[in-house]
Amino acid sequence: MSVKSESEWKVVLTPEQFRVLRQKGTEPAGTGEYNKTYQKGVYHCAGCNAPLYVSDTKFDSKCGWPAFFDSIPGALTRNVDVSHGMERTEICCAKCGGHLGHVFKGEGFNTPTDERHCVNSISLKFNP
Repeated sequence: MSVKSESEWKVVLTPEQFRVLRQKGTEPAGTGEYNKTYQKGVYHCAGCNAPLYVSDTKFDSKCGWPAFFDSIPGALTRNVDVSHGMERTEICCAKCGGHLGHVFKGEGFNTPTDERHCVNSISLKFNP
């Protein structure tokens, strides 16, 4: 994992990127740049530029955030998140530890994995 100090992250990230990636924040639903993007390409971590998702795994879940049914193998770590009075699975960049969002299973979407990776747009950079 790429290790930077809090002050180093504050230099390379915008205040909102820092809030989401380093402090586990969430951008408001429907506001993210990539929520309705369906171009072919690769989504990278906005913190360290590690490739995370290919566009072929993106789908419209109508949740207000970019949704993917799978990640690039080895790109993510998963952690139990018990904040907000519930248990969820947090997803982070495996390279820098940046918070991306959460993954949900069994929601009935017609995808190969029956998972929805609900990702903050601000955590991503898209490369066509």
